[in-house]
Amino acid sequence: MKPRLSKGLGVTFLVCCVMLFALIIQGCKSESTFQKLSFQTEYQAVFLDNGQAFFGKGELGQDYVTLRDVFYIQSSVNPETKEIKNTLIKKGKEWHGPDMMHINRSHVVLIEPVSPDSQVARLIREVKGQTSMENK
Repeated sequence: MKPRLSKGLGVTFLVCCVMLFALIIQGCKSESTFQKLSFQTEYQAVFLDNGQAFFGKGELGQDYVTLRDVFYIQSSVNPETKEIKNTLIKKGKEWHGPDMMHINRSHVVLIEPVSPDSQVARLIREVKGQTSMENK
């Protein structure tokens, strides 16, 4: 005697297969949507799942977001006044002198434009102005 599957189990299996197929299709669509993004401003803010944020000129790849001309914010606390000071730092002064970053897309939470008249854009212009003065 052959064991028989109940109708309910067969229907459940069919529903699960359809749902899995739909999820696979949705995943493929979201991949192509990410590739079609384009940036309308010179700089973008990239926020990561570990709380870090970087500002730079972004390019989207299949698995990575590439940032060039990268900046980040460094916070320091004045021990006497307990005042927190935030400073915009240009990446590249580290020992290995990086000139770009490749960020794994799976760690990117959010990408936003940096408005040309924002405080971050103003600080980037100031830092770049200081750098060009140092190179003279």
